[in-house]
Amino acid sequence: MAASLAVAVTPTTQSVAATPDDMLVIANRIDDMVQLDPAEIFEFAGMDLSQNVYDRLVSFDPHDLSKGVVPGLAESWTLGDDGMTYTFTMKSGISFHSGNPVTAYDAEFSLRRAVLLAKTPSFILTQFGFTADNINETIKAVDDKTLVIKTDKKYAPSFVLNCLTAGIAAIVDKKLVMENEKDGDLGHEWLRTNSAGSGAYKLVKWKPGDSYILEAVPGYWRGDAKMKRVVVRHVAESATQRLMLEKGDIDVARNLSAEDVKSVESASGVAIDNDLRGRIMYFSLNQKNPVLAKPKVRQAFKYLADYKGMADSFLKGQYTVHQAFLPLTYLGELKDQPFSLNVEKAKALLAEAGHADGFEVEMIVRNAQERLDIAQSLQNTFAQAGIKLTLSVGTGKQILGRYRDRDFDIYLGAWGPDYPDPQTNADTFSHNPDNRDEAKLTGKLTWRNGWDIPEMTKMTDAAVVELDTAKRAGMYVQIQKDHQATSPFVIMFQKIEQTGRRTNVNDFITGSAVSDVHYWTVTK
Repeated sequence: MAASLAVAVTPTTQSVAATPDDMLVIANRIDDMVQLDPAEIFEFAGMDLSQNVYDRLVSFDPHDLSKGVVPGLAESWTLGDDGMTYTFTMKSGISFHSGNPVTAYDAEFSLRRAVLLAKTPSFILTQFGFTADNINETIKAVDDKTLVIKTDKKYAPSFVLNCLTAGIAAIVDKKLVMENEKDGDLGHEWLRTNSAGSGAYKLVKWKPGDSYILEAVPGYWRGDAKMKRVVVRHVAESATQRLMLEKGDIDVARNLSAEDVKSVESASGVAIDNDLRGRIMYFSLNQKNPVLAKPKVRQAFKYLADYKGMADSFLKGQYTVHQAFLPLTYLGELKDQPFSLNVEKAKALLAEAGHADGFEVEMIVRNAQERLDIAQSLQNTFAQAGIKLTLSVGTGKQILGRYRDRDFDIYLGAWGPDYPDPQTNADTFSHNPDNRDEAKLTGKLTWRNGWDIPEMTKMTDAAVVELDTAKRAGMYVQIQKDHQATSPFVIMFQKIEQTGRRTNVNDFITGSAVSDVHYWTVTK
């Protein structure tokens, strides 16, 4: 796991404002947050909130992510001789923010609820065979302290446990949620704007597209958070985040451009942390578009991205060239980079596909500076091959809505793992069991892009049940090689998160490639 590198800046005599000693103020892009129910949260900013408001059965030690899965609300677990039955023993003496005790029945309710609501991230659980018809037998609390989960077949145990660290596996307060149920919705409408967790923080206020405020809960089982209040503000512009950080108006800036990182290095009392994250930047071609569905057209686009040029200029220090769907540091990682900018080769491929004169196409992209910069670079290189690219820019919510509705030609965006196992990305980039519109498999990028791949789906199904770790890793390597050669995905970069912070802020842990940000670890 890549270690964080802190670069402290030499102080000057310039005086700056300061946030309170017990308050953490963060500038971040949070316009992708559409609601707050952990059974539905599937956006980067929402997952950060969930990580700090909710607990799960199992978790990670933020101070040592290399430990892998560690106890969360469950103090221990065992796997039965059948290789399918997991028995979790809950910790005693833990309460939700409401004061209600956390029991195995809350865990049972939470996991069953996620399956029943069937929101976008529910596939993380349902891939183990859980359905609305069988959850009473497959997810069952025996008593207050004991939860039994039975999968439909043998899987690598690390795969099952890793999935239970995902946001969809957050444990909610059954009593409180059901007190707010309406018309059999399992409290979904209420939880969209409220919280019912046992985490270090509870939600005070959320103003969509603007900010959210969290308040520390005394007596948290991991230890009381030192920051009594966390304020996360939506600040879209990198330059604005930089100025706020320099002035001391915020403690942390999470979306600084490479240019602003360079500028802020001369500021007083500021540090830059560098952390290799699991986030992949890519663009994809909707296979419902007959032109983009042609294999040679797909291949041509892979030679029309200036990977190195972008990484060495406006993305310098923030993204590294990476061309496989598994992030570096994951089991089965593939370091091969078979593509580079080659306009002549792309033009030849387009000509072979019957498009020597090019064509017009639309790209949808979120209004975020580095994505706009990437999109404009692609617009330039596409034009060199005769492809006229129109950019349609919108908020995170707007662009994700179109992407999930298959209403686009080309999508430019990022994907982050939901749990630290290779299946997390394989399941979305190389698995599509039902390509019909009515299947609504919105959690799968293959489905969003209309890519029907029965053979690769079988390969992915085989990899996830392989118990030999080395053999399993090799299977994912082969899938990625096939994916590079044939897919409508042009994977370009892996993110290096450059976080700006005031030097008095310590232990702001972003989670590297396997987790989400932790607020409760922060001290000043």
